[in-house]
Amino acid sequence: MSEQAPGSRMLTFKKYAYLLVVVPPLLLPLSQWLWQNIGYANLLAFFPLLFVYGIVPILDHIIGQDPVNPDETREVPKLSEERFYRLLTLLCLPMQLAVLFYAGHVFVSAELNWVGQLGWLLSLGTVGAIVAINVGHELIHKDPRLEQWAGGLLLACVSYGGFKVEHVRGHHVHVSTPADASSSRYGQSLYQFLPHAYLHNFLNAWKLEAKRLRHKGHSPFSWRNELIWWYGFSLLLAAICGALWGWMGVFFFAAQSFFAFSLLEVINYVEHYGLHRRKLDNGRYERPDIEHSWNSNYLLTNLFLFQLQRHSDHHAYPKRRYQVLRHHDVSPQLPSGYATMVVLALIPPLWFKVMNPRVEGYYKGEEHQLQGS
Repeated sequence: MSEQAPGSRMLTFKKYAYLLVVVPPLLLPLSQWLWQNIGYANLLAFFPLLFVYGIVPILDHIIGQDPVNPDETREVPKLSEERFYRLLTLLCLPMQLAVLFYAGHVFVSAELNWVGQLGWLLSLGTVGAIVAINVGHELIHKDPRLEQWAGGLLLACVSYGGFKVEHVRGHHVHVSTPADASSSRYGQSLYQFLPHAYLHNFLNAWKLEAKRLRHKGHSPFSWRNELIWWYGFSLLLAAICGALWGWMGVFFFAAQSFFAFSLLEVINYVEHYGLHRRKLDNGRYERPDIEHSWNSNYLLTNLFLFQLQRHSDHHAYPKRRYQVLRHHDVSPQLPSGYATMVVLALIPPLWFKVMNPRVEGYYKGEEHQLQGS
């Protein structure tokens, strides 16, 4: 782990730089403004994708990495309690709802052909993954009820309310073991990974919630089942879209949801590829730690994503707030930020060429461990 603590200037810079979270949603009206002024609407509907997957990776490598950690004694307690950071994540809920209905209006009213509509949906799905899912993920790990509810509602904006249950009670318990559908295996392509991840994570959320309710003496079909509320809110949003724009509105809501939660699962694939926890003599797995997730310290993307790329520390200490997540030198390191790695994951031969040697290098001297990946 880096021993250097950032100076007050760096802390202040990062504090306000987290406001970059508003940039991805603003890319959508910027795209519309561009095509209204220069034309090429069907091409510019893809502009947010160009920004996220083209411009950001270049800037990542120009700006560089941020392997510096806040001081555990002097800075972490204060940062953890500062309300600004919490408020910023909570404000993402109204922002996500606003961009959802704005984008829906454009989808049904703008003169886009099917190519432009696809670009618009992919762009909104990317925004949803950044704002609804990433921020929702941050919130559902926290104890205050307001944050729990805001996180669930954000996830419901992209029809992935089950993530609130399965991620915390399933993924974080079984991460980097064969029992976890969101931990990709060594040599497994993204397209082999995704179908099982979709199905298992949806069904397992219901199983875990039913188990919790039965343990408390309640029926899984009661109002106490939180999944009924999250998916109910998703249905409400779909119904509102349908009332506003007809069946095209329902299709719009379903499609943007699919693209958003698909991007989440692609990132899950990236975060744990080929890494695994060793089985102990007692038959149990070692506890999740900093070597069971891929890490990335490119500063710009970490600011956009509330330091999600410091994923090793997150899995070792899930309750830590984003502003105090740490970089660990000994954690396995990705060669680039998430945007680049997502593109690589979509092309399995390139992914294997880049990542397989890194997995093999990480387990050098104990190659037999690869059989457990």
